[in-house]
Amino acid sequence: MNRHHNAPAPAGHRTMRGGAGVRDWCARGYALLLLLACAAGPAAAHKPSDSYLALRVDGMRIEGQWDIALRDLDDAIGLDANGDGQLTWAELQASHHAIAAYALSRLQLADGGGGACAITPRSQQVEHHTDGAYTVLPFTADCPGTTKSTPRALHIRYRAFADIDPQHKGLLRVEHGGTVHTALFGAGQPEHTITLATPKPWRALRAYLAHGAWHIWTGYDHILFLLSLLLPAVLARGAHGWQAMPALRPALADVVKTVTAFTAAHSVTLSAAALGLVAPPARWVESAIAASVIAAALNNIVPLVHGRRWVLACAFGLLHGLGFAGVLADLGLPAGARAMALAGFNLGVELGQLAIVVLFVPLAYHARTRRWYPRLVLRGGSLAIALLATVWLAERALDIQLPYPTL
Repeated sequence: MNRHHNAPAPAGHRTMRGGAGVRDWCARGYALLLLLACAAGPAAAHKPSDSYLALRVDGMRIEGQWDIALRDLDDAIGLDANGDGQLTWAELQASHHAIAAYALSRLQLADGGGGACAITPRSQQVEHHTDGAYTVLPFTADCPGTTKSTPRALHIRYRAFADIDPQHKGLLRVEHGGTVHTALFGAGQPEHTITLATPKPWRALRAYLAHGAWHIWTGYDHILFLLSLLLPAVLARGAHGWQAMPALRPALADVVKTVTAFTAAHSVTLSAAALGLVAPPARWVESAIAASVIAAALNNIVPLVHGRRWVLACAFGLLHGLGFAGVLADLGLPAGARAMALAGFNLGVELGQLAIVVLFVPLAYHARTRRWYPRLVLRGGSLAIALLATVWLAERALDIQLPYPTL
């Protein structure tokens, strides 16, 4: 089309051509990274390695429950004795002592004065979370400070899976006197001291803000749904297919409209579910979220809703809000600061979402004029997202857990 496309550039333009070449390679590398990110997520997992530690302090007694993913325990201590990839009841029951020994050797509790608490495990059970089967390890703890009265503080040291998975997170929930305290354990924060008093509202806001941001960054289905909406934002649908947006302003307007619709919708259902106004089955919600990812991705390949993607974002955002509420159900809302905790979680989700937008949109805008963007990034990336979400949908709708079947 351009007769001068292959003509040598003037000497004064060599630096610009070199810079453009570097930018083009960066953009191609970005596209490759996007496709790898879409395809590399574990098909059987909605999120990375997490566990749930709940403690209830009631006078002189501390009761605990620790939900730990069987897939993580298999990596750490080898539950699948015959190595056939199928975890049976017999194998799990034979591993109960090993599970308790491994877990409790990586959990230390102490009262406010530093006195170590003696932890006694009880009979284990199995429970299914949305991302697979978990062992439920109940236990009791006797601390020096609980012999006469409730301790003023609890110090918890958590080192589960620290040697094999630096990305592992432990979600802590402590109940005492009608109040709920939460914290997040990780490689950079293996210890927490919980003051057993009514939490200050601003502390609840800060803690739940961190939980919300963490969840959006580890919720692969939420991220891929958002990316599916953002991929075509820098393009315009014309008579000859997708064309590059002529300027940044209309692209940003589309992004703002779409992200705002998604935010408003999931904030409504998140709040409603967290306050107990709606309570749909978790399996139905997670299956519907996977289906929403498929629909958003396929819409980029066969556009049915291209001029008003904000409508798609709003409709499916209602489902994603119910998914966010599932995390809040595990954490609970502190009795003295429910509004602040809910606001903090919502704000954390929005900040995590905003970070994704800020990282993605400038790169996509720069790459939009490349011939490979519509073909490789938009269509190829959307196809990879749709295929991965299809696996999630099959697992969730049919209650199939890989590599562990239903026990």
